[in-house]
Amino acid sequence: MLYSNTRSKPSSLPRLLLYTGLLWPGLLMAAPADLGHLALNDAEALLRANNRELRVAQAVTQGAQADIASAGARPNPQLSLNLAAFQPGKPGAGAPWERTADYTYRVEQLFERGDKRALRAKAADARLAAARGDQDEVGRQQRLAMRQAYYDLLRTQERSRILLESAALYRKSVEAAALRVKAGDLSTSDLARLKVEALRAENDARQTRADLEKAQTALAYLIGVENEAARLRAADPWPSLADPSDQETGIEQRADVQAALARVQAAEQARALALALRKRDVSVGVQYEHCRAPSCSPPTDTLGFGVSIPLFIHHEYEGEVRRAEADLDAAREALQQVRGQARAERLRAASDLRAALEQGRRFEAGLLGEAESGAQAAEFAYRRGAIGLVDLLDARRTLRAVQVEAVEARAGHAKSLAAYQASLALEESR
Repeated sequence: MLYSNTRSKPSSLPRLLLYTGLLWPGLLMAAPADLGHLALNDAEALLRANNRELRVAQAVTQGAQADIASAGARPNPQLSLNLAAFQPGKPGAGAPWERTADYTYRVEQLFERGDKRALRAKAADARLAAARGDQDEVGRQQRLAMRQAYYDLLRTQERSRILLESAALYRKSVEAAALRVKAGDLSTSDLARLKVEALRAENDARQTRADLEKAQTALAYLIGVENEAARLRAADPWPSLADPSDQETGIEQRADVQAALARVQAAEQARALALALRKRDVSVGVQYEHCRAPSCSPPTDTLGFGVSIPLFIHHEYEGEVRRAEADLDAAREALQQVRGQARAERLRAASDLRAALEQGRRFEAGLLGEAESGAQAAEFAYRRGAIGLVDLLDARRTLRAVQVEAVEARAGHAKSLAAYQASLALEESR
């Protein structure tokens, strides 16, 4: 906020500009995404805002933050009131504290030794770091799932387009063939064969509608728009088939490894805390006694002081120490397991990406173009009577199969690229 040396009221125009400047970013952030033309960046924004798994992970992190306050709190003092030598038949007169009885008021405070409170706080800090790492790992996994669902939707859209275009082409071919049969230029057997192919194309096109609904539903759940799943349309193009340029980070920077490392640190603090239990805590008490019982003549008021120390006769917390050591060993083994899984995931993702790149490039380099050229030549030759219907149908089936395979190859590359990028630990969910 800006302050002025004068007391004059600021003009309304600067205030309006100031308020507009403050509110404008919020208005931009609140703008809803166009679900019918959904970009990948918009889908990621919806994921961060609406994903249920992320919300659960955030709630766990908030709980770990609350544990820090509990771990660092000092023990509360204890107040006790004791009544002794009370004679119901001889209550006496006056206020309650003036009647025939022995009243004892005691305040007791526990003093922890062995830095137990500091160890609890350190363990809570480590558990909070682990919870944050888990939250980042959930974000990484959900982001990968969303990207793959997005590319599944894009693949289904492209496949649906190809099959719908093929079905439309067959419908036109059947209409033209029927006219040729009437003119005596085409046999009825060829017309029947063409109708069979047209029905197959229609069946394939109908199946893609169900596949499209499944892909929309899967993506809608991840970004929290289930009620509007039917509107979802992926708008981004396929990723480039160029080699990835992302710089690989170390395994230790991954969220799952960071979370496992934090759990080792928490287990180390828990072991230290278990060992600190062998340091005897001391309870110090101060008491005030007001005695008006028959044994106190005349009535007396006394002050007292006491100290209590536990005696380690039956055990010295051996079980707690052994359990803490076992938990520490388990946390260390879990850390090595997560590291191994992270390395294996990275190697597998890199291998899958190389294979997907090679396959996609083969289609782009000439396979798809050759199939399209062959189909165009067959259409031209059939119209000129140079080839028969069987050859034309073979060329159409080949083109459609190659087009669908090319879409599958691009989708496989896009999903492999998303998995490879997720394995590099380049992004954080918070």
